[in-house]
Amino acid sequence: MKKLLVLALMAGLAFNATADNHSESTADMIKMAMKSEIRTTAETDRDRNRRPVETLEFFGFEHDMKVVELLPGGGWYSKILAPVLKEHGELIVALGTGRISTMIEEHEALSAIKVGAEDSNIYRKDGARFYSVENADIGVKNADMVLTFRNYHNFAEDGRKAMNDAAWDALKMGGIYGVVDHTRRHMEGDNDENRRRIDPVLAILEIQAAGFELVDYSDLHYRADDELEYEVGRKSVTGNTDRWTLKFKKVKK
Repeated sequence: MKKLLVLALMAGLAFNATADNHSESTADMIKMAMKSEIRTTAETDRDRNRRPVETLEFFGFEHDMKVVELLPGGGWYSKILAPVLKEHGELIVALGTGRISTMIEEHEALSAIKVGAEDSNIYRKDGARFYSVENADIGVKNADMVLTFRNYHNFAEDGRKAMNDAAWDALKMGGIYGVVDHTRRHMEGDNDENRRRIDPVLAILEIQAAGFELVDYSDLHYRADDELEYEVGRKSVTGNTDRWTLKFKKVKK
């Protein structure tokens, strides 16, 4: 009996050591990707504020995952994710992929990125302040993780629902949906200063309504000196906005 207990403990220790090494390896790969020549000085200047190693670690990102990035924009995160996932994982970008599609053609380091939801249409309805989405289906199944960074605020309620449903459909059961965005005061109505901010409580309720379970939140991007009063592009807060960082899991409805 004692021998069995010892063997079980040794197996557990070996498993933990392997897991620790795996995580450490991924973190090292992220740090290497952050030094890539494809990143501009303007992008690397934001590393200290955006903290990609810690943020991706919080979401449980690993280098052998199948990952979808929604609304990659100019590719700030894509340029980090792509080199890390190139050998053993997979990166798919979807929705608003015009700029990153051009980069994929121009840079070998991004060549393995796949583009999903190519027939999607992001548009504003007549008189609308925020965007809606048509044909948001990514065409991906069983992804390990879906990520989107500072995009949720750009969409009207129907657009946000389309994003959340697309993330749900793309993920495997137990898969992770990670969302980061600029903080708006709870239940504050729209005004000229908060257009690019969104209430985290509203986001949680909407994402839960899509079937996700809230797993955890992080204060990595908490900024006590952002009064949540001004537009995120104003000099007093730009680069120092308070952002919520939420981790959800796909569970059976």
